[in-house]
Amino acid sequence: MLPPEPPPLPALTRAEGELIDRYLEVLDLLGRINPARGGHTYSGLRAAQALVGKAAGLRDALTLMHDRGESELHHDTLARALRVLDGERRAQLVTLPPGER
Repeated sequence: MLPPEPPPLPALTRAEGELIDRYLEVLDLLGRINPARGGHTYSGLRAAQALVGKAAGLRDALTLMHDRGESELHHDTLARALRVLDGERRAQLVTLPPGER
C-alpha cells in the first residue's frame, strides 16, 4: 500500500518558489549546526561553511522578488508551501529540544 498523497503545493511565482527553496536550505543547515541537538563539530563546521552560500541565495531570491515589484510576502500561501515541504519538522531542528527546566 502506498503512503497517502501529500497535498499539492499552492501556486507560487518562480521567485516565491526560489525563496521557499533557499529558506528551507538555510533552515536545514541551521538545524545541523544547532549545538543543543548534539552531533560532531566537523559536520557543524561544514554546515556553517555552506550556510554562507545558501544565505546569499536566500538574499538573491528576496532581491529578485523586490526587483520584480513583489513587495509583499503572502504569508498564508508561503506558510502552506512550507508545511507541504515539511517545514515544521525542519524548523524544529533549529529550536531547543524538549528538556528539563
